[in-house]
Amino acid sequence: MDVEGRKLNLGHKQTNENPWDAHEEKYAIDSIHEGTVKDKSDKGLIVSFEDNVEAFVPSRFIVKEDGSKLAKGDVAQFKVIEFNKEFRRIVASHTSIFKAQEEKNVKVAQQKSVDTAEKTTLGDIGGDLAALKKKMEGGK
Repeated sequence: MDVEGRKLNLGHKQTNENPWDAHEEKYAIDSIHEGTVKDKSDKGLIVSFEDNVEAFVPSRFIVKEDGSKLAKGDVAQFKVIEFNKEFRRIVASHTSIFKAQEEKNVKVAQQKSVDTAEKTTLGDIGGDLAALKKKMEGGK
């Protein structure tokens, strides 16, 4: 309300619920959704999800598991990496889905190799050191 200018501003949108309140729950960070690539630019992709919700996918996150890049019209899984209700923006990633699985597999393999590796004990070292000491003393 502008008293000095004798104006009153009204808005119709304010009478309805904000759909981004519901989107906040559905498109939470780390949630995975299927989407269709709607548009492609040099900066990234615009992906369309259900409910007419669109997300931006930066170029570094459009690489598929086989090394190729997503193209317009492709349908794929996307992981939400940023959600901002105030600016009505969702940022997603296709690459993060399989990269997280790869990292998990690498950690499991590393743990297995550590578990199966031959471990040297103090007894082993003591026996080897005693033999080395005798050998060195015998040389003097």
